[in-house]
Amino acid sequence: MTQTNTVAVAAPEALVLTDAERRRTGELADRLVRHEPAGTDDPAWLAAVRDASAELPTRLLTELRRFRHDAGPDGTLLVRNLPVSPVDGSTALPPTPTRPGSVERTASTAAAVITAAMLQLGDVIAYRNEKSGALVQNVVPVPGQETLQSNAGSVLLEMHNENAFHANRPDYVGLLCVRQDPEGEARLCTASVRRALPLLSERTRQVLSEERFLTEAPPSFGDQDGVLPAHAVLLGAPEDPDLLVDFSATHPLDDEARGAMAELRTVLTQVAQALALVAGDLAVVDNRLAVHGRTPFTPRYDGTDRWLHRVYASLDYRRSRPARTGGGSVLD
Repeated sequence: MTQTNTVAVAAPEALVLTDAERRRTGELADRLVRHEPAGTDDPAWLAAVRDASAELPTRLLTELRRFRHDAGPDGTLLVRNLPVSPVDGSTALPPTPTRPGSVERTASTAAAVITAAMLQLGDVIAYRNEKSGALVQNVVPVPGQETLQSNAGSVLLEMHNENAFHANRPDYVGLLCVRQDPEGEARLCTASVRRALPLLSERTRQVLSEERFLTEAPPSFGDQDGVLPAHAVLLGAPEDPDLLVDFSATHPLDDEARGAMAELRTVLTQVAQALALVAGDLAVVDNRLAVHGRTPFTPRYDGTDRWLHRVYASLDYRRSRPARTGGGSVLD
C-alpha cells in the first residue's frame, strides 16, 4: 500500500509561547551562543546548556516534563513561537545548507534552543556512523539525493521509528523548524501506536508481537552490514505496547507477518497527523510510541529550502554506556 496524506486525527494542541516567553528563551539561547567553548559537541557547552535549560519558561518546562512522564495518545509534542535567530536581530539566518551530511558544529540560537529543550527530556546522543556523530544535525534536501529514504531526500519519506535497527535507538526525536519550505508543501507526518492499536485485529496484534521481522540500517548511516536481530514490531505491555518498525527497512520473515505489517501500515496511515512546521516550531516525537515520516516536496536548492535541526534524547544514559567510547555522547 502506498502512504497517502489522509489525516483522520487532529494535530496535537500546540503550546504557543507568548512573545515574552519567546524573548526570554531567545535571550537564554543567545547567552549560550556566547559561551566558551561554543561548540555544540563540546561537553563543556552541553553542561552549560543543561544548567541553563532549567531557566526555560515555566510553561515550556511543564509541558516537557508532562510529555516525558506520558506522551499521551499521539506521542507527539508541538511547541510554537520559539526563536531561531538572535532576538536583537543582529544576525540573519544563513542560506539553507545543501551539502551532504550537514550538521551544526558551532552554537547558534536555534541549536541552543533545541538542545536546551531536549536536555529536559533526557541526555542528548548521536551516532558515530550518522552525520559524523554530530549532536545537532541539519535535515535539509540535498541535490542528487532526492529519492533516498533519508533526511536528505525530498520524495515521500516512509513512516519509521528513528534508527529502528539500532539496539540503543533514541527515546525522543526533536525537530526544530529553522525555515519552512517556500511552497509550504512539506508536512511532518506522525502516527501513534496508541491510536492504531484498537483498529488492529486480534490476530494481527499477536503476529506483530512475535519475533518475525528484520530491520536494516537506513541510508543515512552509510554502508552498513548491521541488521537488528529478528524482533517483534509490538513490544512490551500488550494493552499499551511500544512500536518498532521502519516501513522502508523492516522486512517480514513470512507471509503472515507480511500481511500483519501491511494491516499496521494501513491503520497507521488512517490515524496519521500531518504537521506543517514553520520557523520556530519544535516537534518532539516519542520514538517508542510513534513513527514519523514526511510528505514529498520540491526543493529549489537556492538557499530558501526547508531546514530543520534534529536532536536525539535518551532517557537511560547508562544503558548505552558500553557503546559510548570514552563516556561521551556519541554511540558507536
